[in-house]
Amino acid sequence: MKTYLLTGAAVAALSIGAASAQDLSGQVITVAGPWLSPESETIAKIFDIFEEKTGAEVKYVGSDSFEQQIVIDAEAGSAPNVAVFPQPGLAADMASRGFLTPLKPEVGEWVKENYAAGQSWVDLATFADKEGADHHYGMFFRADLKSLVWYSPETFEDGGYAVPTTMEELKALTEEITANGETPWCIGLGSGAATGWPATDWVEDLMLRTQSPADYDAWVANDLKFNDPKVVAAIEDFGWFARNDAYVAGGAGAVATTDFRDSPKGLFDSPPQCYMHRQASFIPAFFPEGTEMGVDADFFYFPAYAEKDLGKPVLGAGTLFAITNESEGAHALIEFLEDPAAHELWMAEGGFLTPHKGVDTSKFSSDTARAMNDILLNATTFRFDGSDLMPGGVGAGSFWTGMVDYTGGKDAQAVADEIQSSWDALK
Repeated sequence: MKTYLLTGAAVAALSIGAASAQDLSGQVITVAGPWLSPESETIAKIFDIFEEKTGAEVKYVGSDSFEQQIVIDAEAGSAPNVAVFPQPGLAADMASRGFLTPLKPEVGEWVKENYAAGQSWVDLATFADKEGADHHYGMFFRADLKSLVWYSPETFEDGGYAVPTTMEELKALTEEITANGETPWCIGLGSGAATGWPATDWVEDLMLRTQSPADYDAWVANDLKFNDPKVVAAIEDFGWFARNDAYVAGGAGAVATTDFRDSPKGLFDSPPQCYMHRQASFIPAFFPEGTEMGVDADFFYFPAYAEKDLGKPVLGAGTLFAITNESEGAHALIEFLEDPAAHELWMAEGGFLTPHKGVDTSKFSSDTARAMNDILLNATTFRFDGSDLMPGGVGAGSFWTGMVDYTGGKDAQAVADEIQSSWDALK
């Protein structure tokens, strides 16, 4: 049995849940995933709660080549009991090959009731088996958030600008800042060989704000073709922001050549080069040293169109637990992830967001994390980064390069036609 110093929340959870926990004494549950230090130490503490509750032993192995290793192990018949997938694409592929075990039906019902946008999380972990029948295979645990706009509260206050709550207000604010002789946006697509990916996030967010979740899913699966008018319109909506010289720091021509890591720095210049920057929750790592969150920098939800009536969609990512070698303990470990204590321990450590509506949000390590999680908890729809779910030749290829071409002035329909052609060539 591993030993760790448990937090007060974890100790309380032990006393609350111990009476109803299964007795799994003597069982060993193997888990493989992508988490290395320091995440591996955190998940080990969470597994320690499970061990204390059940008497089982959990052995976790992290790997930086997890996605290759899990396939090798499954094909060899030596897969761990549980695998932690960094995104659902590989899990779906393994389910179609018969390498995953469906979760118990009550797990999916629990997720629908207890996760914000619960149906979305069930849908994202529902895959076809070898016969083409759909089953719920995964429990999402730890989420990332992309639908964010970063800004400086001080420069907003100086300019007399209010945080927008709808896309219509965001566009009006963009025009107002421009009318005042200032530049509203910093946008950078540069990322070495991966140049263009930040624009794919924009398009994905705008697809969720202009089309139904069903259309988004169809697009990601290519049932809705990339050159469909609905997709072209989302690309052009991105162009409304990125292809107007007056709206972007350095002009539209600088968008593709500005490194995404450098692009938010204009928020902090004096006078500011820009007032807003749309990027995921990780971007503060590239803010100037000494930037104080909540004071020098803050964020708001990348808003939805009021007129579209599509709720509050959120774009993000997340890891999911799935059973790759069925056992009683494997099912018990999945069900343990319903316990708020499992989430709250990592919330207290930092670097963790959750759609679990039953957690005590006071346990978050910072006000910033708590505010981000509020966006997640207020979501009516959650969808995974679309490019990550598309074939690599598209999602990490022609979609990236197509967005660079588009910001450079190429017609949106022509770009979409080329991306669709690249997808067709893979079939």
